[in-house]
Amino acid sequence: MAGKAGATPTTYTPSPKTQRKKPPIFKNDDVDWVRPDGRGFHQCRPAFFRTGAVNAAAGSAYAEFGNTKVIVSVFGPRESKKAMMYSDIGRLNCNVSYTTFATPIRGQGSDNKEFSSMLHKALEGAIMLETFPKTTVDVFALVLESGGSDLPVVISCASVALADAGIMMYDLVASVSVSCLGKNIVIDPVLEEESYQDGSLMITCMPSRYEVTQLTITGEWSTPKINEGMQLCLDACSKLANIMRSCLKEAASASDE
Repeated sequence: MAGKAGATPTTYTPSPKTQRKKPPIFKNDDVDWVRPDGRGFHQCRPAFFRTGAVNAAAGSAYAEFGNTKVIVSVFGPRESKKAMMYSDIGRLNCNVSYTTFATPIRGQGSDNKEFSSMLHKALEGAIMLETFPKTTVDVFALVLESGGSDLPVVISCASVALADAGIMMYDLVASVSVSCLGKNIVIDPVLEEESYQDGSLMITCMPSRYEVTQLTITGEWSTPKINEGMQLCLDACSKLANIMRSCLKEAASASDE
């Protein structure tokens, strides 16, 4: 259809200032805001572990931290499929993947190579690899539901699964993370808090040996906040390890009956 004579085109370029943004869960100067799940800033979610989740595996564990649900299966030690020269130490393979329904955006389930690498680094220092030379232990972690702090839950659950499989370890590996939100540090953040965080800090350690197997920091942190965050994580790891041990003791007692 022809336009009217003399009419001039009108531009309609969008302005970035009018783009809609999701309102933050707190204000930068608000120190009394309430966390989405009602917890205190330094309060972790209830942790639940159960072994023997996968019958076909040498060892397995299921972990549930709030809405974060993870299952880990361990296979081996078994002969390595890859042809390699004789080695005095064993080989550890780790894989972390998400189900298609794990995240709010459906259909995005896939392998997470970054998490797989970090899981390997977190566990490698705790496993006595020399006890199974020229063989491989495979650790498969599947995130059933992503509710925040996924990697720390995966690492802790994998440690329980390895113990359930009878893999020799120096100590259980526990992992906890904190997020920096404005002026506050919150422990064991949920998915909504992670989406607004200014930085994150995750510690993986062997509590009984007072050894850190992995430390990951993202964002900008001041030295006092790093010290505070590390102390919170180390204390929480120690308490989390007690829960993990209780789960393994209960499983051992049940198998003896």
